Amino acid sequence: MSETVLMVGCGDIGGRVAALHLAQGARVSALARSPARCAQLEALGVAPVSGDLDDASSLAALPAQHALVYYFAPPPEAGLTDPRMGRFLQAITRDALPHKIVYISTSGVYGDCKGAWVTEDTPPHPQTARAQARLDAETRLLAWSRDHSVPVVILRVGGIYGPGRQPVERIRRGEPVLRREAAPFTNRIHADDLARVCLAAAGRGGAGRIYNVCDDEHSTMTDYFNAVADALGRARPPQISLAEAQKVLSPGMLSYLNESRRMDNRRMREELGVVLRYPNLAAGLADPSLAAL
Repeated sequence: MSETVLMVGCGDIGGRVAALHLAQGARVSALARSPARCAQLEALGVAPVSGDLDDASSLAALPAQHALVYYFAPPPEAGLTDPRMGRFLQAITRDALPHKIVYISTSGVYGDCKGAWVTEDTPPHPQTARAQARLDAETRLLAWSRDHSVPVVILRVGGIYGPGRQPVERIRRGEPVLRREAAPFTNRIHADDLARVCLAAAGRGGAGRIYNVCDDEHSTMTDYFNAVADALGRARPPQISLAEAQKVLSPGMLSYLNESRRMDNRRMREELGVVLRYPNLAAGLADPSLAAL
């Protein structure tokens, strides 16, 4: 019997995960809010399930029973909690439980660690609203897991890059970046590697386990922008001081620059058996798919 997979949040990463499962003969469905999205999913071979995480009454028909569930939906843009996760969990009845849930969270739950190494045992200390909402979702999910005896795996993911996710327009516009010596440490993962990690977590991730997901290289945001510019054959962006950055960069970009950490990915590699296709930024940017940006 083929595996049944339910995607809750089926954007770029969800689509990559769905494609991997479809290639293995699984039956894949995905929650969709609009007729247009339903049509897009059908074109990919994914069965759409009409529903909206902001409307609890629309979630009654979730095909979760015995399914492998990937929850990739983000929290609402405003607020410090994730009521969408709450509505999803309330919609799953005790007589129709999934066999496992894999949740994509964020490395932002660790907050600013002043460049220190971070393991899964590092206490979370989120300092942005979006990270606090992600930690709220983790907490809700783990509590539900214990109550319902359904294994849950949490992936705390660094910055995602890959085709369609590069800061191409920003580089073309020549927008500035922070001087390298002032830039914080950041962590990244190629989108294709992240999709493969998700399947590994579904297959080998322990119940209640948390995994840091990143490649084998830590560097700065400035290093990243420089590397993408080099790969595109463009001029590197101008570098400015932190004082200048606070005047000209967006609040979103500044929030990333206020946090510095280096994530340890040993648990991911050892427990999940993941061998990264793109273990560092150079390998990821050397891929021919960059030409499709």
